[in-house]
Amino acid sequence: MWAFRTSRRLKNVQISENEGVIVLGATPIGNLSDASPRLREMMATADIIAAEDTRNFHHLAHALGIKITAKVMSLHEHNEAHKLSEVIDLAAQGATILVVSDAGMPAVSDPGYPLVAAALSAGIRVTAVPGPSAVLTALSLSGLPTGRFTFEGFLPRKAGERRKRLDSLLTEERTMVFFEAPHRLDDFLQAAVQAFGEDRQAAVARELTKKFEEVRRDSLGSLLQWAQEGVRGEIVVVIHGAEEAEPATVEELLPKVAQLVEQGTRMKQAVAEVAEKFGVKKRDLYEAVLAERHEADK
Repeated sequence: MWAFRTSRRLKNVQISENEGVIVLGATPIGNLSDASPRLREMMATADIIAAEDTRNFHHLAHALGIKITAKVMSLHEHNEAHKLSEVIDLAAQGATILVVSDAGMPAVSDPGYPLVAAALSAGIRVTAVPGPSAVLTALSLSGLPTGRFTFEGFLPRKAGERRKRLDSLLTEERTMVFFEAPHRLDDFLQAAVQAFGEDRQAAVARELTKKFEEVRRDSLGSLLQWAQEGVRGEIVVVIHGAEEAEPATVEELLPKVAQLVEQGTRMKQAVAEVAEKFGVKKRDLYEAVLAERHEADK
């Protein structure tokens, strides 16, 4: 049985007897000075700390000069499903549990979302210590529109699945933010050029908030040429959204249906996917496909 302190008062967060809470703590994405006073306080006073990598967390605590008295446990993508009930039970007993990822805000392309959903379902209070975010930092530095954006995280590693995801974003008008590993940046940008065209404006941010921070702003084609020389560091890619286009006619969509069919999609399914994506009537598109095939058979 864990023994927890029954009362404590933190800035803007009051924990009363028998009230457990799960706190999502944003950690630095590069520069240690970005660790907020609230994060430091939570690291020093939490009952339990659930870290994506316990070794990285201890390194962070040592670098910040914080003595950790809490029980530190691992919570990562490979064990999160099995740890949920344990963490929820501890919070139900009155524990203050700080959840941290290796960098940035937990639950954003990092462990945390399943825990938050389970905690809320169980009636456990969830709050956050906000702070550094690679997504927002790259977006704000990209020079691209920031009023509306979508975060796509890491795309699938397999070329076909990656291309399918990018194709689904062809008409996305919001600025798009992606994470990518440096050794796959070349492949990612090649797929992006194929999907959006080499003239689409984009930015590649690397090593954000670190000594060698760099943000390259250019067309996808130019960024691809640069990336082929080899790029190191943590990568965030920001791509301009599509320009608002005139509604497509069914005749203009026939090549897209044909492309899906060539890739192995059944014709009716291909018609349904294209019709839904471009906002045309499925029946009209299907009849146009049949008419085109009839003409080709003459």
